[in-house]
Amino acid sequence: MAVELLTLLFNGLAYGVLLFLMAIGLSVTMGMMNFVNLAHGAFAMLGGYLGISLTTRAGVPFLAALPLVFVAVGAVGAGIEVTLYRRFYRSPQLTHVLFTIGLTFMAVAGATYVWGSQIAAMRVPDWLIGQTMFLGLQVGSYRLFLLLVGGAIALALVFGLERTRFGAMVRATVDNRRMAQSLGIDVGRVFSLTFALGSGLAGLGGALAVNFLGGIQPAFPLGYLLVYFLIVVTVGGLGSTLGALAAALLLGLADAAAKFYAPVIASFAIYLVMVVLLMWRPHGILGRR
Repeated sequence: MAVELLTLLFNGLAYGVLLFLMAIGLSVTMGMMNFVNLAHGAFAMLGGYLGISLTTRAGVPFLAALPLVFVAVGAVGAGIEVTLYRRFYRSPQLTHVLFTIGLTFMAVAGATYVWGSQIAAMRVPDWLIGQTMFLGLQVGSYRLFLLLVGGAIALALVFGLERTRFGAMVRATVDNRRMAQSLGIDVGRVFSLTFALGSGLAGLGGALAVNFLGGIQPAFPLGYLLVYFLIVVTVGGLGSTLGALAAALLLGLADAAAKFYAPVIASFAIYLVMVVLLMWRPHGILGRR
């Protein structure tokens, strides 16, 4: 019984960390930049397909491909922010929704044209295949890698946005853009860097998710954005990095527990947890009013 609980805890935390990496960029853009970026899932999909192309077609080692995916998707995100998104910051949020949903469908069509409609898989090193011993527990090697690496990135991100000068600049820019500009903060540059960071992390999460989810397909941003990403952001609280991390871990644990103990209602459990948490904290776990 204890082994089963520990295995469930491990799998839930690994899934939660993955959700956090893919969703944190959406939390930043919606909560801090006040921009409803429903095309966020497309960046995760792009990261997944870039990772596949680098490892299976270009022969790039898996560990070397991950930072390349982060930089490439971050650069794409920064370019789109400067050329497209920046024009809509002061527009009504309905405009944000319609515009970014349109971009999502364009990304789905583009991915289908370039990579095809079939599920694609990524090549990983042999040492990430199979099982390994961790603290006396037999766990999946890839899940262990995901938990350790993703957990380290999540902690670094939380510290960076909450405890560093750049994080303070981001929060100041969001709270009062005019005052931040009067203090000499380059608001446009801060937003571009923040958007690039969120997009890059989404791409990295998408690359890591390919093996975890058993492959990726063009419909990925529709399935995950409209469900898990938005749930993580809403439950955690808009603009709260720690809240998004807490929500992702809780939802990952709830999903793992439901699939283990009640697989018949597993797809419903995550919505039940969301409803209960939002009834308790309507603004999210650590969200601001």
